[in-house]
Amino acid sequence: MKILFVLNNIYTSGNGLVASARRTIAYLREAGHEVRIVSGPNHKNPEEKPDYLLQDYVFPIVQPIIASQGYQFSQSNLSLMEEAAKWADIVHLEEPFVIEDRMIKICKKLGKPVTCTYHLHPENITNSLGPLVHWKALNRKILTSWRDLTFNHCDYVQCPTENVLDRLRRYHIKTPCEVISNGLVPDACIRPETPPADYESPERPLKLVYIGRLSREKDQPTLLEAMKFSRFAKRIQLCFAGLGPSKKKIKRMAHRLYKTGVLAYEPIFTFEDRDGLRKLAASADLCVHCATIEVEGLSIMEAMQQGAVPVIAQGRYSGTSQFALDRRSVFPEQNPEALANRIDYWLSHPKERWEMGKKYVRHMEEYDIRKSVEQLVGMFQKAIDSKANK
Repeated sequence: MKILFVLNNIYTSGNGLVASARRTIAYLREAGHEVRIVSGPNHKNPEEKPDYLLQDYVFPIVQPIIASQGYQFSQSNLSLMEEAAKWADIVHLEEPFVIEDRMIKICKKLGKPVTCTYHLHPENITNSLGPLVHWKALNRKILTSWRDLTFNHCDYVQCPTENVLDRLRRYHIKTPCEVISNGLVPDACIRPETPPADYESPERPLKLVYIGRLSREKDQPTLLEAMKFSRFAKRIQLCFAGLGPSKKKIKRMAHRLYKTGVLAYEPIFTFEDRDGLRKLAASADLCVHCATIEVEGLSIMEAMQQGAVPVIAQGRYSGTSQFALDRRSVFPEQNPEALANRIDYWLSHPKERWEMGKKYVRHMEEYDIRKSVEQLVGMFQKAIDSKANK
């Protein structure tokens, strides 16, 4: 199958959409499919280019905000995009933005099938603009425009979680949707089969890990506030693994908890490569995920893959809680007291926690990216067949 991926820039770093697209493309190629890419340039390594190179689009005034979120937009090149679409059996869109809308028009003219993945909530964008994230009318308008300009003109939409599917149904999407996880790279669990000798020692620090961008929508402050309510606070060693625009604010809050004696161990801030994140998750007593805006949440899923028991926020715009195996691993978003309650339960039951970690390792096998790619190819084939039968 000849598959064309379309996205503004596949070379940016710091956002999950691009990371997911790269992984999916790699595993599609491994499965024997031809994949080409329409994208903007790689500024870090200009020698590496997409198959169809677009030029950057720079927004006046707000470009620094866009860059801080790990995005870069591109200008449409209609003749180049048409050349790309002619080559493909199926065109797959990774975003609901201008170049994708123009690609849809090209595909309609050529009679090419088009699919897309819902990777972003409108709130992922308005969140960068501070108070606008709470302006529901604006978020509704953005999603309605995505529905009318992109999603309803595709043959199928991939929804990474049930939460996304439910949201699109509330907006009366016309296009058939399929729930297909973006998928996990099948890394082996490196956590040992049996707990370390001091695992149940009352003297041992208890490591709570938060993996993810340090940004408003990931809501690390709720974890910090929860420390004021946890009876284990004096034993907890917090570790935040990630970068992002909220780093200074979160470090100040964390240091204040240490200076005022709420925490006996100063919180650690780090940024790790893939292997480092696996080791960190495997050594964690708990991994916490407080995000209020999250399509899927691969970072916490990768932690579960290493035997980490999660505690996950449940909210209207976050789909991550569907991966929890136990209600004691879920708490209402932005509720630090409820989070502290869940943390205290799991830290009070070390044997149960260790055994639950084993269950999460097995549970994450269901989300192997090879299975996701197989399902995605099935969706592509249905789109091709439906277009051929029209």
